[in-house]
Amino acid sequence: MDGFSNLKHALLAEQVQEQIYQFILNTPLPVGARLPNEFELGRKFGVGRSTVREAVKLLASRGILEVRRGSGTYVVSTTPADLDPLGLRKAEDKMALALDLADVRIILEPGIAEMAALKARPADVEKLDSLCRLIEKRIAREESYIDEDIAFHTCIAECSGNIVVKQLIPIIDTAVLMFVNVTHRRLTKETIQTHRAITDAIAEHDSIGAKTAMLMHMIYNRDMIKQLIKEQEAPALTHPNHRDKAKDI
Repeated sequence: MDGFSNLKHALLAEQVQEQIYQFILNTPLPVGARLPNEFELGRKFGVGRSTVREAVKLLASRGILEVRRGSGTYVVSTTPADLDPLGLRKAEDKMALALDLADVRIILEPGIAEMAALKARPADVEKLDSLCRLIEKRIAREESYIDEDIAFHTCIAECSGNIVVKQLIPIIDTAVLMFVNVTHRRLTKETIQTHRAITDAIAEHDSIGAKTAMLMHMIYNRDMIKQLIKEQEAPALTHPNHRDKAKDI
């Protein structure tokens, strides 16, 4: 291939890797699941097997997929390594990690939203509102909105105008990604309501309103994670072995 053809192939592979990643999130394919073969993926996304192969390599380099020779390609994480600067995806108990991240977000993000309301410029507000509307549209279409959700919270951090806060953006991004992955978008109604309240408060330079709306957003998230943890634990409590042990106490 000439230089132009190589560039075109590389760009197409990058596009397909994002499509495969969204397919993993939306299906959803859990960690340990086997990916469809190259032929099936090529047919699904309308590309050749070589493009699929390159896209899989890109996802493997990001820690999402693992190619096992003679066996297939498997999902090993739903959190890309480049969005996990602290190496949190290695944690085995994803729900416990999600709860810990939610606790950190409650400490950080209401204050960041408060600063954003005080410092946001007209261009910042316009960008935030556009992201908020885009998330609403994607939710209405039942499409993945994870990238826009990350961009929304990143934009708020940038609106703060605080250099230190900007360094915390990778942690915030990881937390947003982790939350969407473990909840499979079960809080869409609450997300729309609180995102809009945050956006409007920042646009009005209402610092207390922005802080309160962000706190409510975080509380919804944390409560959902706690509910999911309880749902996970419930089968164990009703397991015959558990009941037998309970009788012995």
